[in-house]
Amino acid sequence: VIGLSGCKTSRKVTSSLGEPRFLSSKVQLTIPNKGGTITVNGTMKLVSGERMQLSLLMPILRSEVARLEITPDDVLVVDRMGKRYVQATRKELKDVLPKKADFAHLEKILFNASKPNGKKELSGKELGIPSLEKGRIELSGFSNNSFSLTPTELSSKYTQVELNEILEMLMSL
Repeated sequence: VIGLSGCKTSRKVTSSLGEPRFLSSKVQLTIPNKGGTITVNGTMKLVSGERMQLSLLMPILRSEVARLEITPDDVLVVDRMGKRYVQATRKELKDVLPKKADFAHLEKILFNASKPNGKKELSGKELGIPSLEKGRIELSGFSNNSFSLTPTELSSKYTQVELNEILEMLMSL
């Protein structure tokens, strides 16, 4: 009789900062709209030092409406409904974003939110997005389990536009 057994480590993969290398959560984004607010749900995935993806989903149908992808060097904002996108380097965004709004700062905010007494509801201003100052993002259901996060690739059906077009679209949802 041959017996097979498996074992699993209880250790987590961590970054050089002692934080877990992977972080995912559920997201609820609330932004001001004409005479009220709109709330959309989604997911956030972060690989420490590499990439963060925020995926916003359409209510009921659960199909992706928008995606925000941030790396230490650039930002990609995708409007799935209008087939538009903006891709910009940190250097190109230096006049739009506050000085401390870099990948390391975002990573720190997200890992802090995942801790037991961490701040799980953040304003646009706290995230370094002054144009969404009245917007709020609430994070829940955190996990440090590993996952694969591939860079977003867009087909030729998508049109590159200026940053202000995407921001106007997001504000008029």
